[in-house]
Amino acid sequence: MTKNVGTIDRLSRTTIGVVVAVLFFKGVISSTFGIVLLAFVAIFVFASLVSICPFYTLFGIKTCSTSTEG
Repeated sequence: MTKNVGTIDRLSRTTIGVVVAVLFFKGVISSTFGIVLLAFVAIFVFASLVSICPFYTLFGIKTCSTSTEG
């Protein structure tokens, strides 16, 4: 698979993931909503680590820069 997540997108996903995880483990976000949100954020962070987002692939979105040779 080709990478489709850019640097700014990766940083924002990781930042959001860290914030949500801290809020969850501090008890600010709890119950089923917190668990679902934590699972969703885990997918976000995983996608930022591998630079491939399955949702972007489905919709043809690409936030990473393309290198042009020529």
